[in-house]
Order: sequence, then structure tokens, then C-alpha cells
Amino acid sequence: MIAKEEKIKGLFEIQLEPKIDPRGFFMRTFDDKIFKKLGLKTKWVQESHSLSKKKGTIRGFHFQYPPYAETKLIRVLQGEVLFTILDLRSKSKTFGQWVQIVLSDKKDSLLYIPKGIGSCLCTLTNNCHVLYKMDEYFTPESYDNIIWNDPDLKIPWPVKNPSFISERDLEAQSFKQFLKKQKFKIK
Repeated sequence: MIAKEEKIKGLFEIQLEPKIDPRGFFMRTFDDKIFKKLGLKTKWVQESHSLSKKKGTIRGFHFQYPPYAETKLIRVLQGEVLFTILDLRSKSKTFGQWVQIVLSDKKDSLLYIPKGIGSCLCTLTNNCHVLYKMDEYFTPESYDNIIWNDPDLKIPWPVKNPSFISERDLEAQSFKQFLKKQKFKIK
């Protein structure tokens, strides 16, 4: 595993190293010793699997407020997905900044997202399967989201009109509304 930290502190793209032979391949997707060496959270309490059937599906900037903020480890099992990661940590040097990373079934990599980050995805192919590990349980009263296409964030998207987006994501708050809440205080 080769971990590369992105411009947002604590955000890593982790390149996996498949061992290929005539049978196919073998690839370690998690190693507690390596993660501990990197200082990464390793106690996962939930794992979820999502399927987005259509290219151009958007799943908005989702996150949980403290004390239930989540660390996530994400892997694309099938398809190609653009992840946009938004730093929502008020004390961070990159607060309000975003990074885009493409994961796919051909890229053999993971995305490690620390607490205090909103993540959004846009499918670039049909039938995208995404696996998520989380270090906190889903807590509905702590959950919130920010609208994917907020003009103040100036994020370039490969789609103007998503093929599918949930009502919840369509009705999400703007980044300015989020700032007014003064609720999110992860350091």
C-alpha cells in the first residue's frame, strides 16, 4: 500500500498493490499495521455498499456533526466515480476548500476521509458499486448535507443535470447556510 496525502490534511488516496498471477490477483485492502504507521484511524464499526445504476448520478455532500463525525474508507468495486471532498473543519487551513479524486475498479485505490469532511460523488459510468467503512455509527439527528452544485464553491462537475439525485440532496443547504449554523467545530 502506498499512501499519498492530498492538500486537505488527513485525506489520503491509498494505492493498493495487487499480486497478479495466472489465477487472477490477490490484493490486501486493509492492513492495521500500515494504517497505524500512517497514523490513520483503524477501528471500523460499520460498512455499507451502494449501487448507483446510472452514469451522472449525484450523491451530495454528506457528513455528520460532532460528536458523531465519521472517518470513512472508500473503495469503488465496479465502475468509475468522481469524489469531491470538502473540508468543513473550521480550524483547518483548508476550510472550505475541496479536492476531486477519481476512483475506479481499474485504479486499485482507496480514499481515506478524516472526520470533519463532506464527501460527494458523481458516477462517471453506469452500475457503480461503492464500499464504505465508517468509524462511527450512522446517527440521523447528527446527519446533514450541503448542495452539490453550490455556486459559491465553484466546483467543476462533469454533469450539469444529474441523471439521478435524491430529494434530500436537491433540498440540501448552501455552504453559506452551513456557515451560519456555527455548529460544526472539528479542529
